[in-house]
This record gives sequence, C-alpha cells and structure tokens, in this order.
Amino acid sequence: MTLGGRMAKKKDWNDELASNKRQRKRHRQNRNASKNKHSEQSKDADFARTEEDRFLSNLEAKSGAFNWMKEERYKRMFRDIESKIQGAMGTGTYDWVDRRVFDQVFDRMTLMSLYKLMKGGTIDTLDFPIARGKEAHVFHATDIDGKTVAVKIFHTSNAVFKNLIQYIEGDRRFGGLRRRHRDLVDIWVRKEHRNLSRLARWGLNVPKPLGIHKNVLVMEYLGTDISASPKLREVEIENPEVVFEELLEFLAVCWQKANLVHGDFSPYNILWHNDGPVVIDVGQAVIQTHPKAQEFLVRDVTRLVEWASKNGVEITLAEAMYEVLNMNLEHLEPAAFSEEE
Repeated sequence: MTLGGRMAKKKDWNDELASNKRQRKRHRQNRNASKNKHSEQSKDADFARTEEDRFLSNLEAKSGAFNWMKEERYKRMFRDIESKIQGAMGTGTYDWVDRRVFDQVFDRMTLMSLYKLMKGGTIDTLDFPIARGKEAHVFHATDIDGKTVAVKIFHTSNAVFKNLIQYIEGDRRFGGLRRRHRDLVDIWVRKEHRNLSRLARWGLNVPKPLGIHKNVLVMEYLGTDISASPKLREVEIENPEVVFEELLEFLAVCWQKANLVHGDFSPYNILWHNDGPVVIDVGQAVIQTHPKAQEFLVRDVTRLVEWASKNGVEITLAEAMYEVLNMNLEHLEPAAFSEEE
C-alpha cells in the first residue's frame, strides 16, 4: 500500500472514531436529558402530593372545623373531586384569591353536595367566584359537556338565614318548618329553585335552574368567559323608559300570572345581559297568599319607580301600582307545568 493510501485510510479511521465519539456524546446527553426530565417530573409529582397533604393537614388543624376530613371516606371523596375544584381553592388555572374563600364556603355539607352534582354530571369543574353576598358565593363553572354554568353555594356556617325566615313562614309550599340553621338553608335553596322554575315557565327573564343538591344551586350562566354580566346599577342605560316598561311588566306577570312577589326588587338584583335586564336572587320571592305579599309588592314597585325617576322617567307610584295590578296579560300562556313549583 502506498503512503498516500495509508494516509487516506488513517484519515477515514480517524473520521469514524470522531463520528463514534460524537454519537456517544449525543447518547450521553440524551440519557442525561431523559434522566433530568424524569427527575423533574418526579419532583413535580412529589411537590403536588406534599402540597395536597399539607393542605389537608391545614384544614384538619383549623380549630376542629375540618376534623371530619380525617375520616378516610371523606378523604377519598375530596381527593376524587379535588382536581375539579382547583379554581375554587385558588390553586388552578385562575389565580384570583386566597384560601379564605375555601374556609368560608367549603364545609362537609358543601363538598358532599358538589361531589353528588359532579358524579351526576351536572357540574364538571368549579373555576372562580363571580359574585358574593351575605348568603352565598356564586362561581363560574362548567358542566359535563364543557358548557359554562353558574354554581351558587349558600353558606351553612352563619346565622344570616334567621333574618330571612319572614320570607319562608306563610309559604304553604314549605310546611313543617324547623328553625335549625341547616334546615333553613335547605329550604331557602329549594325555594329559590322553585321560584326560578315558576318564573321561567311564564317566560320571564331569569336564570334557568339546572340542578340542586342541599345548599348548592346550579343555574344558567350570564356573562363572558372572564366575568359575570354587570348589575343594572353599574351600567348606563340608553333608553331607560323601555327598560322601565319591561321591568314593570315583569312585576305584573309575577303578580297576576305566577302569583309571586319578588320581595327584593332593586338594581342590585337585576343583571344587564345581552342588552336587556335579567332578574336574579329570587329566593325571597313569596306567593300571593303570604301575609306580607302586598307589603312586599308595594316595596318592589316603589324601588322600581325610584330607579326610573333617577333615570329621567316620569312616573308616579300610584300609576305604576295600577299598571302592575291591571296590565292586560291575556296574551300570555305558561309553559308546561312543573310539580316542583
């Protein structure tokens, strides 16, 4: 073999060694990357388990309020739905609030209700709060088909419902009333569900009720992907006279056809959705035979007249009351009757 041939062969051999060396280096890098990736995933999983255990431990340690979670069946139940209520816990996709909402809202009764509704497919996820009040928090949520719904969770740990008993007593739909707090909560939620069903049957603009269990009410969602529709008091109305006439008819249909009185009719309990008013918070609505029905009706009409006057609509209380009591509604026909009403 010539000198040139030996040199060429040596060069080829050196090139092959270099190529093999580069391949071995890439293999080592890939193995290390795979190990690092696996290590990171393992760390993430360990961190998630640690956080979950820490969260459960914190709940159990809080003045005994969550001691029930030490029981294995409740631990299993909570772990089964925990991923679906991350938003409500403030640890999910929506970073909105601290854990105090969880402490205030999510006791054993509430978690059991959510568990039932999730297992039944009425709710799939609970995302973030869109409204709060003395009696309840309202959450943005989704159902099993991915459609947005509103979940209203009534508080079970305060005494506010004792002040609302005047709206329950005298309503023949809820006989045998017991004054224990949780009984009042259950009745109030059932009452709102039935009132919504009755008003919707007469074609009135209220959120459609979708499901109920104990202190949790699921309703049609009114709003965008990031926020609920604003309240009437928060928007500037271009034609307040038209809106006034629509709300006056709402009260007339309530009284004459649905045999109900809202009982707390105000711009705080009316949403502005799709360029029109939608009435909410109908838990306190009473039937006509309630001892205070007429008193509540006068108060509702008075508040509507006050809103109209502030927005430049000329109307007196006497004129508005006459319309509510005597408006011609013969053209209205109800939808199918529901026994729940």
